[in-house]
This record gives sequence, C-alpha cells and structure tokens, in this order.
Amino acid sequence: MAPVVPRSGDAIFANVERVNAELFTLTYGAIVRQLLTDLEEVDEVNKQLDQMGYNIGIRLIDEFLAKSNVSRCVDFKETAEVIAKVGLKMFLGVTATVTNWNVEGTTCSLILEDNPLVDFVELPDTCQGLYYCNILSGVVRGALEMVSMKTEVTWLRDMLRGDDAFELQLKLLRQVPEEYPYKDDE
Repeated sequence: MAPVVPRSGDAIFANVERVNAELFTLTYGAIVRQLLTDLEEVDEVNKQLDQMGYNIGIRLIDEFLAKSNVSRCVDFKETAEVIAKVGLKMFLGVTATVTNWNVEGTTCSLILEDNPLVDFVELPDTCQGLYYCNILSGVVRGALEMVSMKTEVTWLRDMLRGDDAFELQLKLLRQVPEEYPYKDDE
C-alpha cells in the first residue's frame, strides 16, 4: 500500500488555479473536432491526441512534483496509486481506482470514477473508432517517462463507445536507469 503523501489530491485540487469546467470541456471538444476535420482518419486523430497528451505529460510532471510534495515512489504499484489518487485529482478533479494487477506487478487498470472531458459529448457513427480521451493516455505515458518508466497506456473501456466505465490500462515496459550527463570525478 502506498504511504500517505504529504498533500492529498483533494488538498492540492483546492489550492490549484482552475479554469471553468464547461469552457475546458468545450475547448477540448473543439480541438478534437478540428483534428477530425484536418486529419480525416480516426486512427490519425487517435495518434495525434496521444502525441499531444505525451507532450503535455512531459511538462506537467514538473508541476505535479513541485506542488504535490510526493516523494519518490518505490515501485510501479505505488506510482499507479499516486497517479490515481493525487495526479488525476490535482489536474482533472477526479480520482480513479487501481485494479486488475498482473502477477508481475507490471500491468494494471485505472478506472476513472468520472471524466470531465466527455461532458456534452456524443460520438457520431462516423467516429466509432475514435478514442475521444486519448489525450489522457498520452499525458500519463509522458509523465511516467519523465520519471524513468517506459510504459504503454491504452484504453480498454470507454463509455462513449458503449462500455460501462472509463478504463485505462498501464503497462510498465521497462524501468529506465537514470543517466547523468557528466561524472563528478572529471
């Protein structure tokens, strides 16, 4: 079980500057719509959303570490718990449940209790292959890569596609050893 972190997701969320939720949701929807218009193929839109999220995640981790005062996680299980309870709460105002661990402790699922990105959203029949919230998988992947964890993050279930929940699967591919650009003795 993860140790108690100095600041909980609720405490951080209460002190973080926020933008109006409806404005955020509608702006994100406009971005997705524009990508669908520009790229025309749903698979390309999925890739672009993931890449956009990745670029956000590699920058967002700095703010997360600065504001949360979370100490270094011991393993992937603890990292997943911190993402679910602190990270998602801090930036989206939601929490997730970590479940479905494999025996090796390298794969799990985050089941989101709520997803503010999908308010007011209905996918047309022409967009049934779209992972509308794919930006979130990219954010998680990018943030984890910056803390030396190479991962694969995919959507297993999506309520916009008729499933009963939003479920992200996190799979740890490898722990990247930290490298320093120079040696102290040179």
